[in-house]
Amino acid sequence: MDEIMDKHIGPIGTPKRDAFEEELRLDLLGKAIKEARLQRNLTQQQLGELVGVQKAQISKLENSLTDARFDTVMKVFKALNAKVSFSVELLNQGVQLVR
Repeated sequence: MDEIMDKHIGPIGTPKRDAFEEELRLDLLGKAIKEARLQRNLTQQQLGELVGVQKAQISKLENSLTDARFDTVMKVFKALNAKVSFSVELLNQGVQLVR
């Protein structure tokens, strides 16, 4: 898989690869928001009201059409009563921090 990614998108660390990986992360984030919203039986309008943003902003988040502010994303997950966790890996040391 790495060879295919390197060939078609570019090697790790190149601007094209970095942009692709960022877009992929945003897509996964949008899908997680939508899935959680649907499991809570909320409309985009209802979630927007809970967060304090317009329905259009929720739609943009779910469809990865915007670079959302971190605090907005956290407000969305808080409104969904969802636990958020992420990990940070220091690439040059192989140490992984989990929060």
